Amino acid sequence: MNETHYQARRQKLLASIEEGVAILSSSPLKIRSNDTEYPYRQNSDFYYLTGFEEANALLVLVKTKEIERSILFVEPYSDEFALWNGARLGVEGAMKRFEVDEVHSILEYPNHIKEILREHIALYFDFHDDSNHLKLAQQSAKELRESRGVKRYIRSFHDVTHWTRSMRLIKSSEEIDKIRYAISLTALAHHEAMKQCQNGLREFELQACMSYIFLSNGAMNEAYGAIVAGGNNANTLHYIDNRDVLKEGDLVLIDAACEWELYASDITRTFPVNGKFTEAQRAVYEKVLDVQLRVIEAMKPDVKRDWLQSYSEELLCQALIDLGILNGEVSTLLEAKAHKKYAPHGIGHWMGLDVHDPCPYVDESGESLAFMAGMVMTIEPGIYIKAEDESVPLKYRGIGIRIEDDILITESGCENLSSMIAKTIEEIEEMCKS
Repeated sequence: MNETHYQARRQKLLASIEEGVAILSSSPLKIRSNDTEYPYRQNSDFYYLTGFEEANALLVLVKTKEIERSILFVEPYSDEFALWNGARLGVEGAMKRFEVDEVHSILEYPNHIKEILREHIALYFDFHDDSNHLKLAQQSAKELRESRGVKRYIRSFHDVTHWTRSMRLIKSSEEIDKIRYAISLTALAHHEAMKQCQNGLREFELQACMSYIFLSNGAMNEAYGAIVAGGNNANTLHYIDNRDVLKEGDLVLIDAACEWELYASDITRTFPVNGKFTEAQRAVYEKVLDVQLRVIEAMKPDVKRDWLQSYSEELLCQALIDLGILNGEVSTLLEAKAHKKYAPHGIGHWMGLDVHDPCPYVDESGESLAFMAGMVMTIEPGIYIKAEDESVPLKYRGIGIRIEDDILITESGCENLSSMIAKTIEEIEEMCKS
């Protein structure tokens, strides 16, 4: 993405806040075991404003009535670090690449921060940031407040993520392109899993074939921990063991997707291990698919997310009645939340730099947000019937089905960004045969 995009985002954030100083941190390195670390993944808000992917960095934005400044603190270049881990950009490299006003070594941050905060009245930061860098800024603000002769000092603290995550709600065309590409690789992986699946494979073997597709096409990270759930395992919503044997006559639910340049995709497909739906599996699958298609059809600008949730629950409740799993009137069953036993989760979530994008779902007055062009949301209805549930007909027990796609709100309606992935019963059975 062009550096001017990040500069425009910083300018938009500064235009949204009052006079003061905003500090955003990179993600810390995280220890996996002893002296080895997890693969590094940048803080999404920090990346959204900088495009900078290195650890131990800070973005400081300064706003007064007269000026606005952007300051980046980065790890200095080190020959020794470059030998072991690869070269950092360093101060000079970052100054050449990023359109910020100043770049300093992170080692100089303690000397700079007190002067930066001087004469400012507000500090903006992530309230969940417990880094030493942020603690030092808060301590410096306190010292200035207690200093004699200082008339202007930090009087208020604000959660900067309120603004950054609201900005992230509407995706630019460049962001949508990255999501599209992530989805295109995820489509290849799901199709390969359908082709390779057979009785006797272990769940992790399907996960491995999908991971190969991601890695061999340059997607270095999954967007989240893959779920490959055969049979009754699909009724554990966040099943990630992926160790069991896939069995003849069972379904397998795969919720797996990749990131592309930090932008997520999120796809679920459910299909038969042997490539052929049984009559009972077909009946439940068709109900879930019908709900999903009707919910997607209803998505357009000005539709509110909480209405979409209510609508989806009505449809799922009626589906459960049609299948003979629930008995009674929809309104009565909804009031009693009887459908939640079999359809417990929400209809979808925001998606972008995070697979569960932490963007707001309500406006300033607490009202549910209405859809606007550029928003991306998953739509993922599901019906889950545990094998031990003797209250439902025997033929349905152990069936767990979820169907998930990534939906872009457009000016006139919506677009299913993942429509190329086999989803109808006919498409899935054909893919499984190929």
